[in-house]
Amino acid sequence: MFILQTFWVIAVLKAVEGVKSISIVGNPLAHAGPCRGNSDVLARFESGLPPGEENQYNLNIVGHMYPQSRVELKFDSDATVNLSDPTKARISVNAHQNSLSVKFFKAAKNLNMQVKGPATGTVPYVVSIVQDGEEICENYTTGYFDNLILGAQGQAELSLSVPEGTCGRRKVIHTGLIVNGSPTKPGDWPWHVALFTVAGPVLKYVCGGTLLTKTLILTAAHCATIRNEPVVPNSLSVILGKHNLIGGDIASQEKEIFQVIIHPEYDVKTLNNDIALLRLKSEAVFDDYVQPACVWNTNNYKRLPVGDVYGTVVGWGFNHQDVLSTTLQQINIPLLSEAACLKSNPIFFSKKLDANKFCAGYTNGQLDPCFKM
Repeated sequence: MFILQTFWVIAVLKAVEGVKSISIVGNPLAHAGPCRGNSDVLARFESGLPPGEENQYNLNIVGHMYPQSRVELKFDSDATVNLSDPTKARISVNAHQNSLSVKFFKAAKNLNMQVKGPATGTVPYVVSIVQDGEEICENYTTGYFDNLILGAQGQAELSLSVPEGTCGRRKVIHTGLIVNGSPTKPGDWPWHVALFTVAGPVLKYVCGGTLLTKTLILTAAHCATIRNEPVVPNSLSVILGKHNLIGGDIASQEKEIFQVIIHPEYDVKTLNNDIALLRLKSEAVFDDYVQPACVWNTNNYKRLPVGDVYGTVVGWGFNHQDVLSTTLQQINIPLLSEAACLKSNPIFFSKKLDANKFCAGYTNGQLDPCFKM
């Protein structure tokens, strides 16, 4: 493994009053070993240079070079190489070998050169060094200076995490109580998203989801898998701020999926651990109609009210005719004890309930999360 180290050039300066002080001058230098197992080859990079000069570094090969010695160099991209001492050797292009050839006409103790790429921020890395017919860089490595290249930085964007207390808050305030099975209003549930499958120019609604951060969406694993395997990310699309499935939204945002993450213990047969995360290709823009939800943690149990606890289920549900609603629906349902669930349907709930699930809804045939009324 190559070793990377940096150091500062320090100089002594004299102030106007005659008082000496120590100050840092120059840019930090980074050293790297391009050839694993060969410490005689060393690359040196000066960071902090202007963008147009960040595509260059110094390459030094220690070893006795005799008259007529030859060094063949190959790089992983286009490179311009300048010898530090052209009085002892000359460099030329070996077009047949796609390499550069350095031939010495005077003895030297090392070969020192500047390596420069053709474009801003493009650094060519050495991948082969043949000295007098012997390969001395068999185990080469690349990319060791990439994280030091700053490039042009004329713009900066500060992306703040969601402060505690601002998640799960509506920006649009509507009056009126929630009526079970009733349509919502735009902005009522700004963290609820619509997940679609992409088939050419056609989008088909498949599931809802919850926006957790600017780039993460929580949904069900069965919505993002086929035969227990994650679907291809570009086969899905998500729309934030969605209220009407057939269009006419005030401020929706369509996003592409970068990564589909399925719970490692998801079971398609039992639907245990039916959880998936979707990572977006680009960040969501928080506004009046797009906001993140809060993530539940163990401390929230301490905040639950005493007595009956109700939660709101949101989605594009079906009516008794099994027709999908075009506008986002909402219902309030009570949290039930495990005993109440088991009593209502012992055979079913004894197989479904475990430490990772809770029970909610009505036991008398009233509204359920599918909004069938």
